[in-house]
Amino acid sequence: MNWGTKLIIGMALFMTFIVALGILMFRSNTDALVDNDYYEKGIHYNDEYDSKERVKTDLAKPLLEINGDELHLTFTSSAIGNLKLMRLDDKKLDRNIKFESNEDHQVSIPTGLLTTGRWNLIVHWTSGGRDYIYEQEIHLK
Repeated sequence: MNWGTKLIIGMALFMTFIVALGILMFRSNTDALVDNDYYEKGIHYNDEYDSKERVKTDLAKPLLEINGDELHLTFTSSAIGNLKLMRLDDKKLDRNIKFESNEDHQVSIPTGLLTTGRWNLIVHWTSGGRDYIYEQEIHLK
């Protein structure tokens, strides 16, 4: 076998590899890096940014404690909102929890049914007519 034949075989194998990757790419139906509603999120990005910055300017950062099988959030004033727990490695484990703080401005969320590991905690709440967003990475044991 001379060098020309080896070159043709090598090119054919490379082209087969590229075609196989293209077929795999089009057959995959999930893309973890893209949100389904990315357009709407892009339109409302400034509102989200302002809500995150408002937490800093109003000194409204909630106090977060994990005690046993409960996650405790303490706010600076009464709050109504939504808590989103996002699992980094499996989107199917994500949880959305609506809450309303008690008279002590606290919310307790049971974590017994959640798997251990790293979670992203995103809290959207309204307090005193103003919207706030706070994000933090937590580790459940």
